[in-house]
Amino acid sequence: MQPIAVYDTNVLISGMVWGGVPYDCIELAKKGSVVGITCAEILDEFEEKLTIKLNFTSSQASEIVTTLLSFLQTVKIAHRLKGVTPDPDDDKVIECAVVAGATHVVTGDRKHLLPLQSYQGILIVKAADLLAQFR
Repeated sequence: MQPIAVYDTNVLISGMVWGGVPYDCIELAKKGSVVGITCAEILDEFEEKLTIKLNFTSSQASEIVTTLLSFLQTVKIAHRLKGVTPDPDDDKVIECAVVAGATHVVTGDRKHLLPLQSYQGILIVKAADLLAQFR
């Protein structure tokens, strides 16, 4: 079975702005080695962080989102999943993975998501861990 990965906002930012291992991990989806999944809520948070915290223009942020949408599939979440993580903002990532039937959530969130290790059989891993499966 082909891995299905949901990329957390922090991995998208690291990969699309700074490159490195998170970029290589996102490239797995672009190349079709994994099925990359996202949802509007993750993309909205991503775009917001690019413009507010990293001072990208709206146009620059939109261009990066358009690039991601060229190879990531989107699912719709209903915001039914609550309290899975200590940070309510992270519930959307888990719900996206559940709705998509994902095998992995890829994150750099050491405080809230990585300590879970898995949720309903979905592995919660760092970008380097997913990338290691393909080396």
